[in-house]
Amino acid sequence: MQNWRHTSNKMKNLVKACLAVGTLCFGATQVTLAAEKAAFVYIGPTGDHGWTYSHDQGRLKAEQALAGKFTTSHIENVPETADAERVFRNLAQQGNKVVFGTSFGYMNQMEKVSRQFPNTIFMHATGYKKGKNLGTYDVRTYEGAYLLGVVAGGKTTKNTLGVVGSFPIPEVVRNINAFTLGAQSVNPRIKTKVIWVNSWFNPGKERDAALALISQGADVLMQNTDSPAVVQAAAQKGVYAFGWDSDMSKFGANAQLAASVIHWEKIYVPLLNQVASKTWKPTSIWWGVPQGAINIENFGPAVPAPLKTKALAVRDAIQKGQKHPFDGPIYNQAGSVVIPQGKRLSDDVLSKMNFYVKGVEGALPK
Repeated sequence: MQNWRHTSNKMKNLVKACLAVGTLCFGATQVTLAAEKAAFVYIGPTGDHGWTYSHDQGRLKAEQALAGKFTTSHIENVPETADAERVFRNLAQQGNKVVFGTSFGYMNQMEKVSRQFPNTIFMHATGYKKGKNLGTYDVRTYEGAYLLGVVAGGKTTKNTLGVVGSFPIPEVVRNINAFTLGAQSVNPRIKTKVIWVNSWFNPGKERDAALALISQGADVLMQNTDSPAVVQAAAQKGVYAFGWDSDMSKFGANAQLAASVIHWEKIYVPLLNQVASKTWKPTSIWWGVPQGAINIENFGPAVPAPLKTKALAVRDAIQKGQKHPFDGPIYNQAGSVVIPQGKRLSDDVLSKMNFYVKGVEGALPK
């Protein structure tokens, strides 16, 4: 075989070009190298316009950015039961190099299957258990919730906000508290009412909860559920709401004040690159505004320019590390100091949050 030093420049360039696009060249023939496979498991439908939709948009953008390195697939509407364990096992058996589980309730099933398939990498969204081939990742959605709160505090005329909550887990409690604190940073008189629907995606229950909150005097609504039903209900009743996880303005252009938008590709692209370069390690990722993983976007026509400018200024302060949604002083419902002036809640406390801040009404379900 001809020595590389004596290979013609034309042939060298051909070989380099082939390698650059993931092919091997034999004479005039190019043989494409097989891309690795990555699979995504979703709790809801990709058309929910919320959590699952945002993950799927991130998947598609990552696949486009990593063309030639990875192909991706997804399975939607997988419940957080033994069905999830079966799905994870099947995907590992199908040769997927990475399997992403995108809901908190997949944690135990994913941990079990990861031990059975040590050569497959498993990544669990919003969880905390790790292993040799099991990592975790999340987005600091509470940063987006705080920014929405800033806007809500500037728009409410009744000083009463409403939140449609899914499940009373730390992730959701953080978002309710951050939303309230963001609003109180503009208007200290703010109170927040919460109705739990005990579901991530149930448009009927979400709508009923939104209407109930409106009947209780809430004139600005936030949700930690996945459908656009809250925005639709707000539009019908002439009050305001926010897009959650994605832009929902097409369901109520005049009702949506802004949207807290997740950009999962900011996590998926570097993660998959690490897998491709064999540098992946089972670390925990928790990214937010500074990494571009979440942002306040799609301001509606009802937001005056000064209020938009204020919200973006707070966003920029978070981005620079000058502001944290849980900077002290922070008080719980009983009025006791949780974090004093000059301090901020640690990630450890945030990850286990099980209390309401002052201003959130009602008891937190056990």
